[in-house]
Amino acid sequence: MRPTLIRGATIITLDRQGDLPRGDILVSGDVIVEIAPQIAADAAEVVEAAGCIVIPGLVNAHMHTWQTALRGLASNWTLLEYFSKMHAGLATVFAPEDLHIATLVGALNQINCGTTTLVDWCHNNPSPAHNDAAIEALLQSGIRAAFFHGTPKPDPQPGQKPFWEMPHPRAEVERLLKAHQGHRLLSIHAAVLGPHYSTLEVALHDFAMARDLGILASLHQGGGPPRTPEGWQVLQQQGLLGPQVNIVHGHALDDEQLKRFCDLGMSFSAAAENEMTQGHGHPLTGRLRQRGCAPSLGADLESVLSGDMLSQARIALGMQRSLDNVAHRLAHGTIPPTSTVSTREALTWVTVEGARMLGQFDRIGSLAPGKQADLVLLRATDLNMQPVHDPVSTVVFQTSLANIDSVMIAGRWKKRHGRMLGLSVEPLIEQLQASGRKITRAMGLA
Repeated sequence: MRPTLIRGATIITLDRQGDLPRGDILVSGDVIVEIAPQIAADAAEVVEAAGCIVIPGLVNAHMHTWQTALRGLASNWTLLEYFSKMHAGLATVFAPEDLHIATLVGALNQINCGTTTLVDWCHNNPSPAHNDAAIEALLQSGIRAAFFHGTPKPDPQPGQKPFWEMPHPRAEVERLLKAHQGHRLLSIHAAVLGPHYSTLEVALHDFAMARDLGILASLHQGGGPPRTPEGWQVLQQQGLLGPQVNIVHGHALDDEQLKRFCDLGMSFSAAAENEMTQGHGHPLTGRLRQRGCAPSLGADLESVLSGDMLSQARIALGMQRSLDNVAHRLAHGTIPPTSTVSTREALTWVTVEGARMLGQFDRIGSLAPGKQADLVLLRATDLNMQPVHDPVSTVVFQTSLANIDSVMIAGRWKKRHGRMLGLSVEPLIEQLQASGRKITRAMGLA
């Protein structure tokens, strides 16, 4: 495959090199070879990118992709309604083929919106066939994916243990790790219950499992009272906390816990829009910033809202500025003299911080020689983008799906000139619609 020379773009690297008002990017194989104001590469395929802004591929750090066929169905539900109607209801009728089509279309839509890395937090997988169907869909889509193997959460049936008393199925995680070892675009991790949603015995088992297997353990924290209030302290005493642990949401954490977890290098993923929509509370963004940390961001639920990650950055930024502005006015009686959070910082939440959460910042999250060629070309000449005074602010506040011209993952174009490449989308949409109708009818919601 010939090298690719992207020529004449405005480049936002989010790396030490800094931004280039006009520059070139040389890609060879799956990596970035050079970024410079001008590159001579006679053998390369030239992509003229004048009038475009190039950014690192976006990272969606938390999404339940299996819910794609239920888009909009949960938009008016609180978190309590979601638990009962989704996990104890709709989720129970998913067959492996439902997981496959939802994950495939959901992943393709992420690429369409400029996401090159998807954390697929899959917790509706009652059988190995469900896991295989979801992973097959991720591979088929061509996205860079981290599959977080979770567990279903139905209401307990008579004679059965409730889900919060069931240890994570280690043998299944080991099977998936062995089956997909060394894949260049896929990694396997564990979406565990954590002490908020499980017994202490289960939490200790699950965190030790992740440590022993050398994978990340990601968990939800919040949404009602914890099942094991003392769990975090015991986990820390057992040496099971550190950079390998990712907390999603985190609203139930007090200030002392949050400081301790930041000091331990644990990561945090916020879902700002959904957290405010379903009743979690305000995102952790400001509390993390006060402690020298930063969140990654996830879309969380397409059954509630859009999967567009630039919208998530914009919403998280706007909410934190609002909270900071209100706090300043209460303390001083005036509007703050300047904004507390920059648009550049917000852009790092959906790029750099997502890569760090996955332990992959050496490979993705910014544009630099030697890193994977995951990047997005935005048409800055479009009506809604001009004039461009501050390219970063234009990306965060002006850009929509309509402006995402091209998406490259590991050196291969997955979208060009506004059109998806490789798969015919129309028949997939028909399959997605059929799956959605089947699931909702089974639960009497059609």
